[in-house]
Amino acid sequence: MEERKTCICREASPDEWQDAMGLAWRVFLRFNAADYPEDGVKNFFHFITDSTLHRMFLAGSYHLFCAYVNDVMVGMITVRKTEHISLLFVDGAHHKQGIGMKLVDTACRYCIAGSGSGSARLTVHAAPYAVEFYHGLGFCDLMPEQEADGIRFTPMEIRL
Repeated sequence: MEERKTCICREASPDEWQDAMGLAWRVFLRFNAADYPEDGVKNFFHFITDSTLHRMFLAGSYHLFCAYVNDVMVGMITVRKTEHISLLFVDGAHHKQGIGMKLVDTACRYCIAGSGSGSARLTVHAAPYAVEFYHGLGFCDLMPEQEADGIRFTPMEIRL
């Protein structure tokens, strides 16, 4: 009989930051990097290793939630200002198992709690690899695909 895997999503502690950014980098290289020019890959790496971003996390203005299966980090999502998904990555071995959806749900609940109003929304700049995933969750395109600093993305939102 196959062991049932339970996924737990929770807010990350400061000592989990490096592991989460390492996971983001590994998954980005495997699934996203081919869609970006060299400067986009470099800019993404600089973004996830930026000390300012880490300080924002430590100060509480940039939130990190992690997904664990059997006590192993298999996914992560970051939220800026209770309204924007900044990063979402799930280890390739755990794709299509509902972990990304569970992480987005965690972010949505966090944003609703932090919005203080009934008109909350959650935005994301979806990478080409993730556009259909976000469409499947009900996100709508705000504009066509764009590129900034070598990073390709489609601005999207969902009303909460």
